Amino acid sequence: MSERPGGRILVTGGAGFIGSNFVRVLLDREPDVTVVVLDKLTYAGNLDNLEGIDPDRLTFVKGDICDPELVDRVMTGARAVFNFAAETHVDRSIMNPGSFVLTDVYGSYVLLEAARRAGVSKFVQISTDEVYGEVLGEPATEDAALLPRNPYSASKAGADRLAYSYFTTYGLPVVITRCSNNFGPSQHVEKLWPLFVTNALEGKPLPVYGSGNNLRDWIYVEDHCEALVKLLRADGVAGEVWNIGGGEERSSLEIARLILRTLNRPESLIRHVDDRPGHDRRYALDTTKIRTRLGFTPRVRFDEGAERTIRWYSENRGWWEKVKSGAFREYYEKAYRL
Repeated sequence: MSERPGGRILVTGGAGFIGSNFVRVLLDREPDVTVVVLDKLTYAGNLDNLEGIDPDRLTFVKGDICDPELVDRVMTGARAVFNFAAETHVDRSIMNPGSFVLTDVYGSYVLLEAARRAGVSKFVQISTDEVYGEVLGEPATEDAALLPRNPYSASKAGADRLAYSYFTTYGLPVVITRCSNNFGPSQHVEKLWPLFVTNALEGKPLPVYGSGNNLRDWIYVEDHCEALVKLLRADGVAGEVWNIGGGEERSSLEIARLILRTLNRPESLIRHVDDRPGHDRRYALDTTKIRTRLGFTPRVRFDEGAERTIRWYSENRGWWEKVKSGAFREYYEKAYRL
């Protein structure tokens, strides 16, 4: 049995890639919902991602989830919370792990405390498949051990388990989702798909770590968002973990070649660089649970998602050219030595 969610939904990190796509999908699917977005607007947050949304249904608040007074204010009246706010890039976590612990763990604590006081009906903690660590055998089920191997995935695992403790200790209706790698429009250019596409468009090298054979499961961002809407509507899901994936394993080298082929660029643009420290060889999710209990199946095939993603960056140079300027250049040179 499921419910039609009306009322006010708090979305933290809602100006980021997945968060902003979720806001659009949620408002499209649920006409009685209004959204409050809380976002710090760090380098990965971008108000352009929310452009064109009906202002009568969206309130934007600039702020930090680590600020308890602000979080209490925006939590007031919220029926449900989706916590996308996080530092998310593995490379940056290796360079500066402290900021990941602060935002991903302490920030989640601040949100959970405020949600407990406010009596929200559902708190969705957005975790990641990376908490399972390197998966070389059968895909990880929801009860698999957590073995994170980098500061990003470790901080997400900490927040994941902290959220669960608020369910078992305080009865807060927490739902934990662990999704595979997302791709699609408006993703920050530090990530693989937008970096490779935009570099190819500029005729610049595509930096591939090590051999390029590390495998990831890919899901188009709108499909991830559709799964989250299903979890918002569903009864009897609190206190559980839900794997969300696309069932489309591809290596970074395969994706680089696909992008270059699509854009009619030469494979000589592929540049193998020193591998990332502790680079997990494979992530893989068993998504039987969400498919059988909630009937979720990704709608966008990998090839279709790839075509949409490449076309979006090709047609939105103004969006990513701004993002690639300034501080990003310093990070890029430090990360890849290019």
